[in-house]
Amino acid sequence: MAEFRLPANSRISKNGKTHKAEGAAQPKSFKIYRYDPDSGENPRYDSFEVDLDTCGPMVLDALIKIKSEQDSSLTFRRSCREGICGSCSMNINGTNTLACTKSIEECGNDVRITPLPHMEVIKDLVPDFKHFYAQYASIEPWLKAKTTTPSGKERLQSPEDRAKLDGLYECILCACCSTSCPSYWWNSDKFLGPAILLQAYRWLADSRDELTGERLDELEDPFRLYRCHTIMNCANVCPKGLNPAKAIAETKKMVAERAI
Repeated sequence: MAEFRLPANSRISKNGKTHKAEGAAQPKSFKIYRYDPDSGENPRYDSFEVDLDTCGPMVLDALIKIKSEQDSSLTFRRSCREGICGSCSMNINGTNTLACTKSIEECGNDVRITPLPHMEVIKDLVPDFKHFYAQYASIEPWLKAKTTTPSGKERLQSPEDRAKLDGLYECILCACCSTSCPSYWWNSDKFLGPAILLQAYRWLADSRDELTGERLDELEDPFRLYRCHTIMNCANVCPKGLNPAKAIAETKKMVAERAI
C-alpha cells in the first residue's frame, strides 16, 4: 500500500512556543504557523494569547498586535487593511481569506492561521508568488487592439458592454481561489488556475479588445484551461464574492463556439 507523507523537512515540529497575555480581561488564542528557512528548523505552530479588549475586531488587527507586543519576528504581508490590495491573504481556520476582512468573532474559540496552501513558503505566513505573477503576465493582461485610437479620443464602450465586465475587474489577485483549487495544487506548473483564468476572461469579455482569437489560441490547451473540473472551491472562498468558475466556463464556451 502506498504511503504519502510530507518531506522530512516539511513536517510540523512539536517545539512550538506559547505566549501568554498576562492579566488579559478577554483572552483569545491564536495558533500561527511559523517557518524560518534560515534557522534550518522544521515548521512549527506557536500559540499567542491576545486580549480582545485591547485589540481591533479583525484577524489582521490581532496579527499586528502580536507582532508589535509579543514577537517582532512574526512575518506576514499586509497593506490596505480594506480588502482592496489582497496582500494579507492567508488560510484562517481552514479557509482561504483576507485577514483584514475576517473578523475574530467569526472564528470561534481558537484561531489557526497558516499560509495559503500548496505554495512555497518564504517565511511564516508569506508564500512565494513569483510563479503566480508569471502566469498572470503570460495572459498579457492589458487592452490589445489592431486599430489606432483617434488622437485625443478614448475607445468608447456602451453601458451594456461595460456591464459585462462586472464580476471580473474586481479581482484583486489575492490567490485565495487558485490556492483552494485541487486542480491547481496538482498541476500549477501548467494549469493557469481560477484567478488567472478569470483575469484572462476579463479581456475576452471586453468589447474594446480586438485580439480575441489570439487570446483564445493561447488558452486552448489541455492543461492551461481544461484542468478546471468545476469543483467550485474558487467561488466559495473568493473574498470579493466573484465566480472564477463561471468565467472559465464562458471561456470554454467561446473556444467551442468558434470551432462550430
